[in-house]
Amino acid sequence: QGRLVESGGGLVQPGGSLRLSCAASIFAFSRWTMNWYRQIPGKQRELVADITSAGFTTNYADFVKGRFTISRDNAKNTVYLQMNSLKPEDTAVYYCNAQYLTLNYWGQGTQVTVSS
Repeated sequence: QGRLVESGGGLVQPGGSLRLSCAASIFAFSRWTMNWYRQIPGKQRELVADITSAGFTTNYADFVKGRFTISRDNAKNTVYLQMNSLKPEDTAVYYCNAQYLTLNYWGQGTQVTVSS
């Protein structure tokens, strides 16, 4: 249990959009804080956005503010990342993460490539 499965990655042109999904097989999913991270080759993994269990509070990294939106559907045990106005520097592997107290689960990652 605690398995996260991501989907929605792919190749898009600059200025395009993608919607990432993360399906969570987690007991009491609504109690968990959900996060999206990304990792560019040769760089440290960095936090992109997070959302609290109720969904009322969200936080974004400065480099995605105004372009990305994180949301969740607790009835479907799913978290989303809507990515608009994509730039080549957004190219990375994007990871879903679930956190509750000291517990952490990670998805396998999905590749996002922004190129013309």
